[in-house]
Amino acid sequence: MKMPFPMRRCRTLSVSYRMLALLFLSALLSCRPGHAGEWRVTPIRLDLGRDAKSGAVTVFNESEERLQLQMKAFEWTQDGEGKDRYEETGDILFFPRIMIFDRQGEKILRAGIKAPALAREKTYRLFVEEIPEPKKAEGARVAIAIRFGLPIFVKPLKEETRGEIAGLSMSGGVVTAAVKNSGNVHLFVRTVLVQGKDGAGKLVLTKELSGWYLLAGAQRVYTAEVPADVCREIARVDVEVRTETLSFTGSLVADPSMCATK
Repeated sequence: MKMPFPMRRCRTLSVSYRMLALLFLSALLSCRPGHAGEWRVTPIRLDLGRDAKSGAVTVFNESEERLQLQMKAFEWTQDGEGKDRYEETGDILFFPRIMIFDRQGEKILRAGIKAPALAREKTYRLFVEEIPEPKKAEGARVAIAIRFGLPIFVKPLKEETRGEIAGLSMSGGVVTAAVKNSGNVHLFVRTVLVQGKDGAGKLVLTKELSGWYLLAGAQRVYTAEVPADVCREIARVDVEVRTETLSFTGSLVADPSMCATK
């Protein structure tokens, strides 16, 4: 998470409508370092709080072409299913709001908070979005612009990092695990490991699911399908959630009736 995140787009294309789809696909596949529109930011997140009420990121234009970027701040929350939700906010102070690069170079983007977090971490994203340059050309035009949402985490007065598997079940040959962030700061779920063992304790199933940010108080459900030829052998299901800061587990006693499909 600490490595710079490269931002790239292909050149604007001007083609006939008949060949648009084919050339558009070819352009996407041919993007390589050194083409126009390359930019990146570092670091790719900001951690703010009582000791650091503001921070800065460096934006690099790595091409020789003109580049325009605009910035907008959004409050970042998650709904009951753990899906990301964004609402434009004035809680984050940032400057500049627009960056213009005439050629290769770097500029500083500064951001700070109006009010500190108290009981629970506040979460935001500062979106850095490319403004495509107008091109004079005949026929159809395709411009590919990139937008990157820089996470901003505003720490509470006292951090409590906790997570739990709030529900674990298997029905119709599908394991369902409800993963909850029961602390007051975000978790970054690296993987959700699902393992099934037979009556003798032999491992007969292993599945690894990719994770994402899980904000304070949020819950997300992960599912893993169990192959029919293995399902009836499983007597126990173990689920391990691995995050950047901690791991937690849950277990389920299984039986063949949980493999039946409707």
